[in-house]
Amino acid sequence: MKPTLFHAPHSRAGAVRILLEELGIDYDLHVLDLKRKQQRDPAYLAVNPMGKVPAILHDGSLVTEQPAIFIYLADRYPQAGLAPGLDDPLRGPYLRWLAFYGSAFEPAMIDRALERAPAPPSLCPYGDYDTMLATFTAPLRAGPWLLGERFSAADILWASALGWMTGFGLVPKLPEIMAHVARLRARPAARKAMAADAALAAAQA
Repeated sequence: MKPTLFHAPHSRAGAVRILLEELGIDYDLHVLDLKRKQQRDPAYLAVNPMGKVPAILHDGSLVTEQPAIFIYLADRYPQAGLAPGLDDPLRGPYLRWLAFYGSAFEPAMIDRALERAPAPPSLCPYGDYDTMLATFTAPLRAGPWLLGERFSAADILWASALGWMTGFGLVPKLPEIMAHVARLRARPAARKAMAADAALAAAQA
């Protein structure tokens, strides 16, 4: 069975679309128009009560939350080589960066976007912004990818997000960050997915 991606342009689902293209598999696209609040329609809330995209439906299983979707798809289609195997020494770092994205990076970005102070260090999921930034940029400086020479699904997730966050001024345009974003955007799968999303966004405008 082909996975179905519940998708909207200009959303976090764009990274999942790039991942699906990198995996080289057939998939179905269920498009939602966020401007028309279709993510709040009862039909979609029956799929994902959170009313958020992306979501994946595959073999009767629903997967939501970006890191979980990335882990699921990259493991489900190992022939693409986008996830280190369970016995690979890179498996731990790979999972670390996928988890760090949701547990530290996104909470920091929300605080930054809302211009609110973080919680006290003992309660804050990311500690402080500067430490969080230094933590994930260290492997990017070593590069070219988060796992060194190996490109993985984690790079798709991070580079996609960093492209948006630097555009909004929430993350500084450090050379290592912009190089990471540029490397992903130069890949054929990313170009294909981004062009398709640009056309989709234009059609919804």
